Amino acid sequence: MELAAPLQPLPQSVLFCCDHNAVRSPMAEGIMKKFYGTDCYIQSVGVKNDLEIDGFAITVCAEIGVELHRHRSRSFDEMHNWGDDLSSFDLILALSPASQRRALDLTACYHLEVEYWPVLDPTGLGEGREDRLRSYRQTRDMIVERLIDRWGPPRS
Repeated sequence: MELAAPLQPLPQSVLFCCDHNAVRSPMAEGIMKKFYGTDCYIQSVGVKNDLEIDGFAITVCAEIGVELHRHRSRSFDEMHNWGDDLSSFDLILALSPASQRRALDLTACYHLEVEYWPVLDPTGLGEGREDRLRSYRQTRDMIVERLIDRWGPPRS
């Protein structure tokens, strides 16, 4: 029987990042906010901001009570221009290799933890609507599992 790793304390602030801030990182942001509420400041960002929030991401998150339709995508550059400083985050969770590289480049002079969580990019997977939804649900469920493994079950 394998022993589970001990749960880690919830950081004060987390930044999720992915390629476009349209699927994985907004899903992770929304799910973490739902699970842990105001116990942690949570935001998300993309390497680029060239896409709006993905409709399939909105749909599969709504299935678990997470609202994403008001999410507005933003890039690392926009975040900086709007006055958000990466050094104000305790942890950056990169959900794509490109976002991990960008986060590491931007935080080279900070004492800041950047961690890579390999999460499936569901865009372009599946032939029809149901196949595509299945891929997005798989991504959502990967995020849920990572969050629970790290910080425990959702807090009520």
